[in-house]
Amino acid sequence: MTRVDALTVVIPARNEVLALPACLEALHASFQLAGPHADVILRAIVVLDSCTDGSDTVVRAATQAWHQAGRAALESITVMAGGVGLARAIVNARALALHAGAGHEPDTLWLASTDADTLVPGHWISTHLCAARAGEDALVGTVEPDATLPLHDRALWLERHHLVEDHPHVHGANLGVRASAYLAVGGYRALTLHEDADLVGRLRAAPGVRVRATDAHRVVTSSRLEARASGGFATYLKNLTRGVS
Repeated sequence: MTRVDALTVVIPARNEVLALPACLEALHASFQLAGPHADVILRAIVVLDSCTDGSDTVVRAATQAWHQAGRAALESITVMAGGVGLARAIVNARALALHAGAGHEPDTLWLASTDADTLVPGHWISTHLCAARAGEDALVGTVEPDATLPLHDRALWLERHHLVEDHPHVHGANLGVRASAYLAVGGYRALTLHEDADLVGRLRAAPGVRVRATDAHRVVTSSRLEARASGGFATYLKNLTRGVS
């Protein structure tokens, strides 16, 4: 079994005041259900990127609730990154600094990531920790749109997505990586789109890095069609509903 001392979840958010409460509630529930891994330090960091809508007040309230409940810590970082690649890189650097400050090596830190408009299942944290302890270096999960997507559009989406083991998809809303592997390939690049696929591509190309693609811990993400970043998941869904390939 591979040693894991800590797990940090990275959550980039840009004007997500409506979505964040449910996201953090689901994540906290998943932390609470990770009982068999009681020896692991658990933390979540929300990176508030150029927010102007009060997302910070949501995180402050959740931070107090998490503190009272115990088991996992929550904090936030406010940045003006203007892009998800740089935002994820900043918060991962924070997680690495906290880990090093506690006297731990990067290979014992697992960096999981999701999005502020995403709901993780109860077993999500445990699945990441089991993969990390089994010696995986990255865990690439699946997503599905929430129930607000019309049935016809959902059928179109499912035609194009393989919710199976060894699937070909990459989503920053459901991704995990060992910190040592993350550092070895240079971490996230300051990209405004597809920073997740870029990172996983370099991980898969790196010698000796074990990357597992799985549907075992599928998350549910927003079906909104108004994108926070043009070209991302919302843009994909919007084009799908319009019949654009």
